[in-house]
Amino acid sequence: MPMGRQSRERRARRELPLTELVDIVERAKAGPLSDADHATLKTAIDTLAFLTQELAAKGTTIDRLRRMLFGASTEKTSQVVGSDGDRGRAQARNADRPKPPGHGRNGAAAYPGAKKIQVPHTALHGGDTCPDCDKGKVYPLAEPAVLVRVQGMAPLGATIYSCDRLRCNLCGEVFTADSPEGVGDEKYDATATAMVGLLKYGAGLPFHRIEKLQQGLGIPLPAATQWELVERAAQLLAPAHEELVDQAAQGDVLHNDDTTAKILELAATPKVEDPADGEGDERTGVFTSAIVSQSAGRRIALFATGRKHAGENLADVLSRRAAALSAPIQMCDALTRNLPGELKTIVANCLAHARRRFVDVVNDFPDECRHLLEVLREVYQNDALARQQGLSPDERLRLHQARSGPLMADLQRWLKAQLDDQKVEPNSGLGDAIGYTLKHWEKLTLFLRVAGAPLDNNIAERALKKAILHRKNALFFKTQNGAHVGDIFMSLIHTAELNGQNPFDYLVAVERHPDDVAAAPGDWMPWNYHQALESLASGSPAPA
Repeated sequence: MPMGRQSRERRARRELPLTELVDIVERAKAGPLSDADHATLKTAIDTLAFLTQELAAKGTTIDRLRRMLFGASTEKTSQVVGSDGDRGRAQARNADRPKPPGHGRNGAAAYPGAKKIQVPHTALHGGDTCPDCDKGKVYPLAEPAVLVRVQGMAPLGATIYSCDRLRCNLCGEVFTADSPEGVGDEKYDATATAMVGLLKYGAGLPFHRIEKLQQGLGIPLPAATQWELVERAAQLLAPAHEELVDQAAQGDVLHNDDTTAKILELAATPKVEDPADGEGDERTGVFTSAIVSQSAGRRIALFATGRKHAGENLADVLSRRAAALSAPIQMCDALTRNLPGELKTIVANCLAHARRRFVDVVNDFPDECRHLLEVLREVYQNDALARQQGLSPDERLRLHQARSGPLMADLQRWLKAQLDDQKVEPNSGLGDAIGYTLKHWEKLTLFLRVAGAPLDNNIAERALKKAILHRKNALFFKTQNGAHVGDIFMSLIHTAELNGQNPFDYLVAVERHPDDVAAAPGDWMPWNYHQALESLASGSPAPA
């Protein structure tokens, strides 16, 4: 905390009776103030300035909460400051604009998991005479007429097989009909386990809520049974999860961040020493870390819940990195607990974190914040252009150096001038945002010097929403083992989603082929498990 702020807080804590201030004002009418009266009055003025600053900061926080609850759903520059300085007029224009045809509706292509039924024409066939003109001949069109019909059903269904039984009236032997092919010996098959895991760890639905839903639909599924299913399935999924960790360690860019969590078992155990806070200090918190690794167009999401911070969990992952590989790019915010200790990474800091500090004070400093937000908007537009054109990391770097480099250089000079020319109070909300940005400037602008360096850590923050959704609904894990089961499911589910795959189908495939997955887990990743299934069906070995 700056010394100026500390001294103001000490003066603010001094009690100043109102009667004393009134007497000083009266004495000021009669003549010059004494040194004691002058010091007291100065303390009152400092106190007023301190409280005004604190109220302004609190007001900014309330404004941000108001935006989150009732205002814009994003922090886009046009939503924060308005593209023309008048957000009300812009919103009115958008409200009056007619919606495009079909707005809010999904076509047939949006239902890849739907059951597809081919409906033949019963009255006509290709080559038949046209029943309308009686002259031409009809021919089949390439595109059929498509109807989409959506039905409700329970997340988990059940089928009851009533197998006939016959008994000999002489020897008493009972003969039971064989069950249909494919029924299996287990009451709950892989699809049931995958659905429970997806509802619990993918959609954040607690076990007891799933139980109530299933009970209301006439297919009971106790919470205890659900836990037994996912715990047993986690053992089958573990080889694929370990392979994900190994492959994530070889990534070119790794994002990491964490959020708070709660494990009841750890609340009753002794705290661990915190190496980051010095010998003898105890770490009392529990956290869920999200690590997203990117390489060769593939993205892997890993979750880890426990007492370790994001940097320590990243260090565990990087310990599996091949020694021949160079140091990866690491994207995180500026907290030291996100760093992996002695393991070397090329650290980049999140530009969105720095930008958000200006968004928080935009109501108090609209002109200054507008300038920064509009500059960063151009930088992000350049990055979007690189994605649209499919540029390689080196080509993207050259694009940013040519277009974003001058913008960021001018912005840095402008930020320094605000403080050097005393245009902004360093202890104000804007001064704090400028100080943070300048302090971490080199890491915030790594994308201008290193090919492949990202602009922000948004992908890790989005991954953490999985854990936050679970925390919001289920509140806690009971044991460390329960947290580990959740980490396995979340990692596999979100990795499948990041790679455009159906997480339900992927979980089912891995659970149904545990021996094959354990023998060659690299063939059963979310992006290539379809080839493994095809190889098993054809009897040929999986492609390398």
